[in-house]
Order: sequence, then C-alpha cells, then structure tokens
Amino acid sequence: MKLDGVETFYGAVKALKGVSFTVPDGSIVALLGGNGAGKTTTLRSISGLTTARKGTIEFNGTRIEKSPPERVVGLGISLVPQGRLLFAELTVAENLELGAYLRHDSAEIKRDIEKAYEQFPILRQKRAQEAGTLSGGQQQMVAIARSLMSRPKLLMLDEPSLGLAPMIVAEIFETIRKIRDDGVSILLVEQNANMALSIANFGYVLESGKVVMSGNVAQLLSDPRVQQAYLGQEAGPAAPQAVRH
Repeated sequence: MKLDGVETFYGAVKALKGVSFTVPDGSIVALLGGNGAGKTTTLRSISGLTTARKGTIEFNGTRIEKSPPERVVGLGISLVPQGRLLFAELTVAENLELGAYLRHDSAEIKRDIEKAYEQFPILRQKRAQEAGTLSGGQQQMVAIARSLMSRPKLLMLDEPSLGLAPMIVAEIFETIRKIRDDGVSILLVEQNANMALSIANFGYVLESGKVVMSGNVAQLLSDPRVQQAYLGQEAGPAAPQAVRH
C-alpha cells in the first residue's frame, strides 16, 4: 500500500498535511507520534471512514482514496479500531461471524472461526459469552479475530495495547507478529513505541499531521530524537540517523 501527499480535513481543520509512506507486502509498519499527530486520521483515511481531500492512496494497484469503507474491506483492508468497538450484547461467536459479513463461503467461515479459536484459545472457552462482559484483553483478542474474518491482505490496528496489562500486551503483540508471518501486512498505530518497534520492520513518525521521520527499526531505535521523545530514554551520543523529511 502507498500513500502519496494525503491531506484530510475535519471541517476547516487540516488533520493530515501531505502524508506519504509505503507499507511493503509482508511487513509490519509502525506509525508513531503523540496525541493529535494524525495517526488515527491516517487509518480512517485509508479505510474510507474519512475521505482524503487531496493525494492518493493505492492498494494492490487500485486507487482507494475515494472508496467507501465496504469497498475497502472487500479489497482486503481491515481495521481494528481504537477502543475495539465490539457489539457488546452479542456473543464472541456472533462478533466473529459479523467480521465475515461480506463473505458467502459458509464452510470457509467456519474454518476461519476455528482458526481464530486456535490463535486465541480463551475465546473458544468464552464463545457463548457476551463480548461486553469480557476483560479488556479478551475484547482486544475478539476485535483482532473479528477483523481477520474478512481475510485481509492488510490489517490496520489502532492502539492495540491501550489500557491492557503488560502481560496481555506482550501476548497481543506476539499474535500480531504471527499474523504478519502468515502473510498479512500490518499497519500498526501505537503510542507504546518500544513494543511497536520490537515487532516492526519499518517506522514513520507523525507530528502535527506530517511525516517528520522514517526509517527501518534499527535506524529509529538508534535515533536520539526517537529515544528521547518516544522511548523514554535520554538522548545519548549521535547515532545513525533515521531519514528526516
């Protein structure tokens, strides 16, 4: 997937100011930045929930910047939103079934639900339980499993660690890595930069709606600006720099 010069507005406010980056096939790309940097707006612009006013978004050779969300999902892009947004009064199994709403291959849907239970064994135990009664970590598992039910080629996750205990965060991130290993590209928005960069291949740093830094993980981890601003470290001696835009 490739974004080129994307500008997105909320009313008269320009939230994205020419955002450009690429998600190579089979990779995990981390989007880093503080609150209000434009990370969620970027995901919304890709998914069609918010329409980009300028620039292009290309996925597998198809322009999608003006596409409605259902077409974006149909092309192979799925979003795990911040806050999970499950159907609280529906069971775990019913939430997973809704993730396959564009599909008509009943036998394959059943196989994918079984695969979800293999990825998240606790969900098999909870499959008849209302999603709203689950713990935060279990709800995040349902949200990820539901998004995988559309068989995406690109999975986008918005703050998957938010509000979760460290042990659960580690489990969620290990699952994200395994999803990548299964051939699904990942675009990961995450304020926990240490965790994001521990599994990512590439990273981009957003500030005020602009990409201000980019590089592979080694470059970003060694950049004093990233260390100080996002990794909770004091900037040490100058190290190999990430690309500055």
